[in-house]
Formats: sequence, structure tokens, C-alpha cells
Amino acid sequence: MSVSTALRGDFASAHLAGDQLNVLPTDTQKQTAYSFAKEKGLLSIENYGLDLAAHFVDTVEPVHTARVEIEEFAWQRVLIDGSEHDHTWVRRGQEVRTAAITVEGRGADRRTWVVGGLKDLVILKSTGSEFAGFMQDPYTLLQPTSDRVMATSLTAGWRFSTTDVDWEATYDGIKQVLVTQFATVHSLALQQTLYEMGRAVLEAFPVVAEVRLSAPNKHHFLYDLSPSAWPTTTRCTTRPTARTG
Repeated sequence: MSVSTALRGDFASAHLAGDQLNVLPTDTQKQTAYSFAKEKGLLSIENYGLDLAAHFVDTVEPVHTARVEIEEFAWQRVLIDGSEHDHTWVRRGQEVRTAAITVEGRGADRRTWVVGGLKDLVILKSTGSEFAGFMQDPYTLLQPTSDRVMATSLTAGWRFSTTDVDWEATYDGIKQVLVTQFATVHSLALQQTLYEMGRAVLEAFPVVAEVRLSAPNKHHFLYDLSPSAWPTTTRCTTRPTARTG
């Protein structure tokens, strides 16, 4: 996991006068993150982030709000002759799982936000996508098409309305919904596909209040490999090389 912590609170004197009395060192935050991984366990990155953020707010007096961002890089053991090797792993999964947890206030005034997500999910469909009827001006060279390759590196985030969630099952379920919609929706534009993906997640998971998606195009263009597209003659230019010795 890669863990990032940020604390908000009564730190004005540190900025205005260099007074560090209220400042919890970043090294202490790092050591706390390490310790919580051992003490609290890592059943899910969301639960881990909730525990860590609440700790900073509850135990560090100047801190009013803590935000914890986590990236999970999953591994699985290598199989040797059908058995799991005891000390060798390979990266598992096509994407990086993410979570952002914010805890603000104490006691009855506490507010908590959890945003699950993923990034770097590279996904491609070889047909079932088109792009036509778009605005054109004198600089437009792109030709309309009724059949194209659509590929992207998907980043997704979903904000939960509660913390009473089966984090692991919900993550797997949301990812499956996103992939299914990408595959089965006949796409007239990437924007339309993203809308259908987000809508499907909201309909399938009442614990999700909001979905945000980012999907930059990874263009894959058709190339004419027929002999008629190749040059009929080939010119090769050589340069003499002088040798001494």
C-alpha cells in the first residue's frame, strides 16, 4: 500500500512564527501508519483508513480533520508445481485500488467521508463503438466512423453515503458493473458510455451517493495492410565507410 496522510487544525503559529508546538511530525504520521497496519490489520483499505484518520483526530488535540489516501498494489504468490511459493509473488489485478477517507470532528460532531475507487484500469473494445455527427471546422481532419476501437485507462471514484459497507464485496461488485457496462453499451461517444457506467453503479449500490469517472482516449487507429497500400518501389541509400589500420 501507498498511504498519504494530511492533517488540518490549529497550525497558524507554525506558519506565522515557526512555532512547532502543535505540529505532529510527518515522520510520526508515517510511523503511525506502519503501526496501524500491524495493530489493526488490513482486511480492507477503507477500514484501515477510517481507523488511522480517527486516531489522528481523537488523540492529537490541535487536529480537527484528518484525510488518508491509500493506493493498494495487490500481490499473489507464485505457483510452483501447483503449490504457492513461500517467498515469491507477482502483481495481481489490472488496476490500482484506491480509497480516500476524511474524518472531521469528535464525538457527536464527527463527520466521515469515504471515497472508494480504482485507477489505471486499461480496457478496450474492438467494436460496438462509433463517433459521428460532431462539430467540424476548417481544422477538422477526423473522419466520422460507425465502427471503431475504443480504449481508455479508467479512473473511477465512488463516494459512500455510509460506513456500514462490506468494502471488499462492494469493490468487486462495482468494478464488475463498470466493466460490464463498458462492454455491453453500444457507444455513440465515450461520454455516453461513462454516463451509463456511472448510472448503473448508482442503481446497483444504494450505499453509493456519487460516482466520478475519468477516461482519456487511448487511440487505436486502423491501418491498411493490403499490398495496394504499400509503396511499389523501395529506395535504399548507403554511405561508404572508410577504414584505417
